[in-house]
Amino acid sequence: MHFCLTGQYTPRALNAILENPTTNRQEAARKLIEAAGGKLISMYSVAADGPGVLVIFDVPDPAAAPAISGLTVTAGTLQNVKLTRLFTQDEIKQVRQNAAKLRSSYSPPGS
Repeated sequence: MHFCLTGQYTPRALNAILENPTTNRQEAARKLIEAAGGKLISMYSVAADGPGVLVIFDVPDPAAAPAISGLTVTAGTLQNVKLTRLFTQDEIKQVRQNAAKLRSSYSPPGS
């Protein structure tokens, strides 16, 4: 399952990065994701809402993604973290087919 994690570096993390500007945060992310049985797909630095990061990764266990996210927060690395499940087009096709099958079973409010 693919996930997108975004967040801003905390002031403490930014200070540590400035003290060692050649630090490799991508390698740190890769190590954490691989320890969870996953794979780092891509990682980008972003400037929106303060210096931050956007990471796309794949993990076989959906419970691993919030664990990864939570560790970055509790370690004091990131704040304002958002974790989004990404769906492939094949997965979305299956979702649509399931929704079409279930449609007649649902009664919206006021019906």
